[in-house]
Amino acid sequence: MGAMLDRLEPLLAAMPAVRSPEGHVHFKNKLIWTAAILILYFVLTNIPVFGLDPGSQDIFSFYRALLAGASGSIAHLGIGPIVTASIVLQLLKGADLLGLDTSSARGQVMYMGLQKLLIFVMIVLEALPNVIGGFLSADPAIANALFGGNLGIVTFIIFLQICIGGLLIFLMDEVVTKWGVGSGVGLFIVAGVSQGLVNGFLNWNAVEDAYPIGFFPRLFAVITDGAPFLEYFGTDMLALITTIAIFLVIVYVESTRIEIPLAHASVRGARGRFPVKLIYASVLPMILVRVLQANVQMLGLFLNNLGITILGTFQGNTPLNGLMYYLAPINGPSDWMWWAYDVGHPIWQIFTRMGLDLMVMVVGGAIFALFWVKTAGLDSSHVARQIQMSGMSIPGYRRSEQVLVKYLDRYIPRVTVIDGVFVGLLSVIANYFGVIGMVGGTGLLLTVSIVYRLYEEIASEQIMEMYPFMRGFFGKE
Repeated sequence: MGAMLDRLEPLLAAMPAVRSPEGHVHFKNKLIWTAAILILYFVLTNIPVFGLDPGSQDIFSFYRALLAGASGSIAHLGIGPIVTASIVLQLLKGADLLGLDTSSARGQVMYMGLQKLLIFVMIVLEALPNVIGGFLSADPAIANALFGGNLGIVTFIIFLQICIGGLLIFLMDEVVTKWGVGSGVGLFIVAGVSQGLVNGFLNWNAVEDAYPIGFFPRLFAVITDGAPFLEYFGTDMLALITTIAIFLVIVYVESTRIEIPLAHASVRGARGRFPVKLIYASVLPMILVRVLQANVQMLGLFLNNLGITILGTFQGNTPLNGLMYYLAPINGPSDWMWWAYDVGHPIWQIFTRMGLDLMVMVVGGAIFALFWVKTAGLDSSHVARQIQMSGMSIPGYRRSEQVLVKYLDRYIPRVTVIDGVFVGLLSVIANYFGVIGMVGGTGLLLTVSIVYRLYEEIASEQIMEMYPFMRGFFGKE
């Protein structure tokens, strides 16, 4: 593959990119850029796709909060193409098939160019099934009024709109990464999940029964009407308990860490600590696992709509049988509590599906956590190089990068695997019992973790504003 990448070098180097800042970006300016992109994101999620039939199907309805997109809007694809491209790239790099030396300037440029090329390819590949499979269907009324009844033209316009939306999301992610605080992917997930949580607590619309679906309006309505509490509010209370428990657990484990002592080689008395958190790789690798599951379900639904049911049949977005049923994640109590809901499957099938979901999340979480640490430059070799360049070393050990790598290898790989397994298990448990707002256990985990790390990043930014010499250690300059 290295020879092919060499031939693609001119194309990879010419990939569109947001210009990087030439110097240090003041913290206030970072907040302004972040707020501006957040507002633009909400604008995009509220612009409906022109020509779309109101009865169109949302194939990512169960993953909507996680993918940070809004169904039927310009931002329909959300961060899906970015994450899918990351999955492909991480697998290629983890298998050492790229042949790129990312420690060199040329290797970094080619790697970033390849990542962008893959994102553009994934935007097209994820947009095509939506229009070809009939998920996002054209409105006949608009076709008759403007294009002489030609549905093909309207379908092509829909395709262009969601591709443009995917491109805008990608560029906005780059703006936040280079000019703002955190990453655009994390910001969009927090925005989508937060919106879902607010809706889950305050929505007064009635959908499934005579009572509102929002937690507080439903509680008030059920109590004042004298309806059976457990029957109409039992799952809502379970979702509230799960939501609070997930929040507390993530905040606790985010503060649990192993601290490696450091001392400056030339400044006597200058000491520090390098924290290796229990959730070292963060919960972001869970996005990769869930998006992989979403793409598998999209393939099954696409084939089902074409009349090919070899992988299973669907009712709406829900798989009814076949391989797709067993590979579909559990999205709430109604998917497995056979004693309280009409699940429609034998108990052995339910337990098989639950076991596969658990295995995919735990094993997949550990594997993608290792890939993520390597790709994000958080592995032992990258951290050792960063510590070495900052002038720090471990007291009592020879000041050498190789020594640092061996010392860090005692902790980082093991903690990374524990991180992936623990977060995968926690995500599955949260999905089993449900959370407020139907944002999914993984979405809630991501949001709490991202917000906590944004808080830490904001604190480090403020420290660097007060003490500019610290920017070298944090790799900001």
